[in-house]
Amino acid sequence: MAVEAASTFAPDADRLGSPTVLLPKKSLLRQLIRDRTALVGLIILVVMFGLALAAPLVAPFDPNDADVVNRYAPPSAEHWLGTDNLGRDEFSRLLFGARISLFAALAVGIAILAIGIVVGMISGFAGGLVDGILMRIVDVLLAFPSLLLALTITGMLGPGLFHLLVGMAVVWWTDYARLMRGLVLTVKERPFIESAKALGLPRRLIARRHILPNIVSPVIVLGTLQTGRLLLALSALSFLGLGVQPPTAEWGAMLSEGRNYLASAPQLMLYPGLAITIAALGFNLLGDGLRDILDPTLR
Repeated sequence: MAVEAASTFAPDADRLGSPTVLLPKKSLLRQLIRDRTALVGLIILVVMFGLALAAPLVAPFDPNDADVVNRYAPPSAEHWLGTDNLGRDEFSRLLFGARISLFAALAVGIAILAIGIVVGMISGFAGGLVDGILMRIVDVLLAFPSLLLALTITGMLGPGLFHLLVGMAVVWWTDYARLMRGLVLTVKERPFIESAKALGLPRRLIARRHILPNIVSPVIVLGTLQTGRLLLALSALSFLGLGVQPPTAEWGAMLSEGRNYLASAPQLMLYPGLAITIAALGFNLLGDGLRDILDPTLR
């Protein structure tokens, strides 16, 4: 089994300058289905993103439609999860809140992934002064707690979802950059990279076609796991009032609104809290499964 796994990831020594593509031979989707951990995470995320996309069709009420006569209504055939302190349908608000929470976390995750990959590739491949300057910037950012620094930046920019995403993107790309730099330093010393340099291939082409395919697997795993953490951070900052503003439905903001009624109506915090927990769990399970699939040493 170990020999078979090793052969899957072995470099193609017969082709000069050919990269080692660190990806499984079999279909990734097929392996995800066979891995129970990844499959559970994938199902959770597919269901949640599907409901978020279909919110206008699935939600029985407008998320901001208040009915003060029916405040704190219990779950019923009309209001599946009851109503909040303003008589708004809680199920509808959860569905529309998912659209902002999930897709905002995904958007900032893609942004920091792109920044981290670019900075890490440049730092590791260029070396010298460029590497020193970029890594000192990373060290400075890592010297501060990420959540506190994001809170400070967002506070200076002002409340709002876009400002919140900018603050998070400025802070959280450092992990990707550090990982990418280390992987690039490892891969660029391998024989097929030296062969590509000897053939006179442009540095940009070597980085894109021969280095990046060899280091993409761990970055995908980190990105999946990091998105769950970003969702938690996004919800925490929204809870503090730095994200979307009332009456817009968003899971962190819903938690903040419900805290004033914790004693009389704890479900107003329970529902969005469970939604955040389940979504973060889905990202973590999928990330763990991808790590097991893409790293042959864990099989």
